[in-house]
This record gives sequence, structure tokens and C-alpha cells, in this order.
Amino acid sequence: MIKILLFVFLFLSSPLFAEPVLPHGEMTTFEAVVLGLVEGITEYLPVSSTGHLILASQAMGMGSDAEFRTAVNTYLVVIQIGAILAVVTVYGSYIRRMLLGLIGRDPGGRKLFISLIVAFIPAAAAGLLLDDWISSVLYGLWYVVIAWFLGGVALLKWNGKESENDDQHTLHMEDLSVKQALIIGSMQVIAMWPGVSRSLVTIIGGRLVGLSLRHSVIFSFLLGMITLSAATGYKLLDSGTEMLDTLGLRTILLGIFIAYLSAWVAVKTMVAFLKKHGLGLFGVYRIVLALVTVLLLTKGVLIP
Repeated sequence: MIKILLFVFLFLSSPLFAEPVLPHGEMTTFEAVVLGLVEGITEYLPVSSTGHLILASQAMGMGSDAEFRTAVNTYLVVIQIGAILAVVTVYGSYIRRMLLGLIGRDPGGRKLFISLIVAFIPAAAAGLLLDDWISSVLYGLWYVVIAWFLGGVALLKWNGKESENDDQHTLHMEDLSVKQALIIGSMQVIAMWPGVSRSLVTIIGGRLVGLSLRHSVIFSFLLGMITLSAATGYKLLDSGTEMLDTLGLRTILLGIFIAYLSAWVAVKTMVAFLKKHGLGLFGVYRIVLALVTVLLLTKGVLIP
């Protein structure tokens, strides 16, 4: 495995994928690695990967040119491919169960597949209606800061109330009703506001309908795999060519590869971390990050 990963890294670093020289700037290797790490680490944590990616790209000065910024915004969605592949790698057993369920060999896998599709529908419908508005209006740091702060406060309050142990929750993912799946899916719509965190609201949604923490997190991972795949595919069809022409293939693939590695680590460790520490630490982190970002915005260090 290590040899394969090393080969991929060296392949992406070869002259075959040399960075283009473009009039409006280019995404450097350093920027690709940073964005890949940010995406992979934060995608499945309840802190908002989109908010962190917007902050990181702004901090690296990637928002000064309008055409370049548009390509970067597309890339901030496409880079999710790495996080998607991480879930496929870690939770491939659930995917196999769903595939077996579709051919009638695993009833539980079939029910899980139906629940995920039902939960995906609200975000899919909202995304088709609101994508352009969200990209043009809400992709600003002030909107992200508001979501970070309010989400942090809500997370602290909610975490204090949810003190019961997982073994008191008997509902499993395979037992979700259509109504319960829709509740989780409707929560996901809220996360279309950058800074809210898709993982956060779907985990909370799972807990609210009675899933254990472990099953809430895994359901969030699997639902994210479907949702992120749809969002990535839509963005590639809509503006993928412009992104490729502006940023170059090498840095795009390198960022996705780094996102995969870091997301794999995050996915492998998140369930154990949450069971031990809970969600309160993320609430504190969101509030502190929001306040620091406000300070940097008011000082003119970051662009709103």
C-alpha cells in the first residue's frame, strides 16, 4: 500500500503534470497540498470543510482575481473526490451489503440503500434550486463566521443534553423509517450554508431520530459519499473545463490525492474520538475560530 501511494505521489510530481503558466495566476503545489489537507481533515468533522477551504484559500491570497477565484470555488467542491474515496475504502463492507441488497441477497443492505437515497433527496432538490445563489452570495467569510459561531453555540448546548450512552440507543441504520431518513436528509439542507457543516447536522439528525453515535457517524459518512459525489459531478459538468484550464491537471489531482490520505485517517479515527471526547470540543473550536476570523477580517488581513 505504501509503495502504491508513493508511486502516485511521484507520478503527480513528474514533468508530465507540469504546472501551467497562466495570465490570471495558478494554483501552486503548496496550495494544492494545503487545500487537500484541509479538505481531508475537515470534511467529516463537525466543523465545516467548505468554511475551512474558503478561509484557507483566502489566507493564501487565492481570491484576488475573479476568474481565478471562480475556478478555485469549483475546485473546493471537486476536491471532495478524495474524501469520497476515503469512505469507499474504509466502509466498503457497507457498500458491498447495499449492492448485495439490490440483487435480493441482503435485506438489511437494501433497506440501508433506500434510507440513504431518501435522505439524499432533500439536499439534491435544494442544491439544484439554490446552487448558483449559494455560490454567488454565501461564499464569503462573514457568512461562514456567522455559521461557525452559531453552530458552535448550538453544539455546546446540544452536547450537554445528549449525555446518555450509546448502548441506550437501539436503532440501527437498517431500521430507519422513511420519515426518519427524511429528517436526517432535511438537516443536510441546512449545511448548504457554508460554515454549518454537513457532518454536524447529519450526526445530530441521526441522534435525534434514535441512532447510536456510532451509527449516526457511519450513516453521515455514507450519506456524504452520495451527496458529495452528486455535488462533484454537477460541478464538473458545469464548470470543470474552466477549472482545468485555469488550475492545471497536476495540482488538481495532487490535492485530491492528499485529501484522500488525510480523510482516510479522519474517517478511521473519528468514531473512537467522538465516543471518548464527545462533540463539545468542536463547539469550542468553532467559536474560537469564528472570533479569530472576525478579528482578521476587521484588521483587513482577510478579504470578506
